[in-house]
Amino acid sequence: MSTFIKGDDLILYVHDGSIYRPVACLTSNSLSQTRNIIESQTKCDPGLVIKDAGSLMYEISFEGQYIDTTSSGAEVTRASHDYLMSLMNSGEKVTWKMDTGLTDVPDYFGEGIFADLSLDASAGDELASFSGSLSGSGAIVTTDPK
Repeated sequence: MSTFIKGDDLILYVHDGSIYRPVACLTSNSLSQTRNIIESQTKCDPGLVIKDAGSLMYEISFEGQYIDTTSSGAEVTRASHDYLMSLMNSGEKVTWKMDTGLTDVPDYFGEGIFADLSLDASAGDELASFSGSLSGSGAIVTTDPK
């Protein structure tokens, strides 16, 4: 019988130079991989399209609630919008981790560059939220590079 994995168990983290900080307070995150396909046609095989594997790309998208990380407590170690904005403004690659929530399966690790980040602060009875994406650089691995 299969064991189902709850989405709550998959958490995105970014490395701050010392520790992996969870992206706070996530409402969703996703990992999407894309393989480019190289197509060719030759006169040796008229009418046939030959396909080969090209480069592999990935993107991590995330959404979360904007929290105050300047006070004391666990919130200080979380990566909310303000911290992520400093990473995006730097333009540098960041190391990320996605905890699978499974004891017998390793976590996923990689590097990426923040491609976009937005903050939504609606009026009324809605909490401020943020969303963004990391554009992957290199391979996704199961061994911690740090």
